[in-house]
Parts: sequence; structure tokens; C-alpha cells
Amino acid sequence: MKLNEFQALLTPKVLLVPYSERHVPTYHEWMKDEELQKATASEPLALLDEHAMQKSWRDDADKLTFIACTPAPDSGSAIQYSGPRPETEIPTVQPGKDDSPEVMLGDVNLFLVAADDDEDEEEDADFHTIDEATKQLILEGKLQAVVGEVEIMIARKELQGKGMGREILLTFLWYIISSLSEIMNEYHKSHNGGKAGSYMKYLRVKIDKENARSIRLFENAGFTKVHEQPNYFGELELRLPLSARSSDVMLLGTGVIPRLADYKATS
Repeated sequence: MKLNEFQALLTPKVLLVPYSERHVPTYHEWMKDEELQKATASEPLALLDEHAMQKSWRDDADKLTFIACTPAPDSGSAIQYSGPRPETEIPTVQPGKDDSPEVMLGDVNLFLVAADDDEDEEEDADFHTIDEATKQLILEGKLQAVVGEVEIMIARKELQGKGMGREILLTFLWYIISSLSEIMNEYHKSHNGGKAGSYMKYLRVKIDKENARSIRLFENAGFTKVHEQPNYFGELELRLPLSARSSDVMLLGTGVIPRLADYKATS
């Protein structure tokens, strides 16, 4: 997506920056690890293919991704979380400095797909938070239902199990909910399905049944299992219906309000 090309997110524990070309070599090295390949159901790519994939994540309107970093106070950077500030006081994250390979730790992604035609339009939709006019358009089939698939990866093994995944996930979910209109508008321009508009029906994640840590992570963020039994591929599907209350839940989980930052080089 173009939406976050120049946007970063900052909390006391993590810095999320848009996946850029400079990150590809480090990402490529991460994905040589067989455990990460298994955990992400991925195949290793050649470096040129990895660059092409990065460009796809930047340009395609159905993909949104951030690289997760640890804010490094000893990096010489002035970027740090200092609580909510007026909108005029927007911090600047310096590409290549605040997100150097040494502080990169993983990624978090959203992939948008049209909901299955055979799903009930009201299933998993929180109609209590949708105005009557929009609700009527949904029931009349004039709006396209979209499902958001969430993925998260902590690539640095020494940081796994340290609570970083929780901080990254909740910050990313806060961004999705806060930017939902912009996300859906960009998606609809390229994937309108012949409908007047698109709306996010719910978020979902598919996790290997043996990955208890990831299942617990998403359940603690409000996702619930669709079925107790795994699918044919041994995966459990968990869903999170979106509502006006969702961002409040995210804030309660982290205890802080993430700060939007400009992601651009400074002179």
C-alpha cells in the first residue's frame, strides 16, 4: 500500500517503519532460517525475487506491511517515545538510521481479500457500530465485504517470548482501526468488485495448531477461534470483528497511544 509509505509508528518498546528496499537484504537473511520458513509457511526466495516482493508490498493496494524495530537510545538518534503530543509536533524517523539492520527484529502484515460470497453478510459484522444507511447498503449487497488477514513474525530469536510480539500486534491493530477509511479507500480503487464501496468485515489469522504461543498472543488481543478443530492444513482460524470500541481495547492492551511519525530523510 502507498498509505504508509512515509509513515512510522512509535511506542516506548517498538518502532514500526514501512517495508522499504533498504530492509530487503536483512529480511532475505532472516528467511533463510528453516524455523521461520515453517512458522510463516514460506519458501526461501532469491534476493532479486525478494526485492520484487518488497515492491509488490509497497505498490499493491491489498497489502500493508511494516518492519518492526527496537528504538535504540544508543544509536545517536533523537527519535524516542515521549507520550501524546499536539498534531503539529510530529517526530521524524530517519530512514537507514533509526531502522538500521541492527535494530530490525521482524515484520507485521495485513493482506486484504474479498469475503467469500457464501458468507452471511451479518456474520462477524458489528452492526451496532455501523450507521443505518451503511447497514442497508451492506444488506442490499451494494458494498463489498473484505477480510483482513494478519501475520506477524519475530525474526530475532533472542527477542522471541519477550512481549515484543504483543506490543507490535496491538500497535499494528491500532493503526488499522485508526486508518480504516484510508485503507479501504485505497483497496477499493483497485479491487472494487463492481460495488459502490468496500468495508472491512473482520480481521483473521490462521495459526498452526501446535503454535500455542501465537494462538495465545492473538486471543489476548481479542481474536477468538472460529472452530476448536483445525482445518485440513492443521491450522486454527481466529477472528476479530472490528468495531468503534476496538481501538480502545488496543490502547488498554499497551497502556500507551502509539505516535505517528514521518518517515523521511532529513537534510
